[in-house]
Amino acid sequence: MKKILIIDDDMTIRLLLENFLSRDYEVFSVSDGLDALIWLDNDIPDVIISDIVMPNMDGFEFLKELRKRGFAKHVPCIMLSLKSESKERIKCYKLGAQDYLTKPFNPEELYEIVKKNIYPIHYAIEW
Repeated sequence: MKKILIIDDDMTIRLLLENFLSRDYEVFSVSDGLDALIWLDNDIPDVIISDIVMPNMDGFEFLKELRKRGFAKHVPCIMLSLKSESKERIKCYKLGAQDYLTKPFNPEELYEIVKKNIYPIHYAIEW
């Protein structure tokens, strides 16, 4: 089963995502970027979903550190943020994020973005 790591300091968001995504994926969650790096020392997910504004290590710093790591540096990362400004979105892309969603987000859209990142070419039912 494919694995997803969720990084968010908001327990409500973590629980929502865990419940929604655990039907089809093995889901793990941590509350900040530092805990995520510790988790990544022992496991590698197929996709990471990360908030940006968090204590200890924010999403930007986490992305920088993720992209320096050996085995985990190629894991697709989807960023979540309350901010909708394009400069924040561009910063995430420059740091190596694959996608960016603004909170509140549509869980169904996030599900499709996760699927697109796990199965990047032929995930559609039909063309």
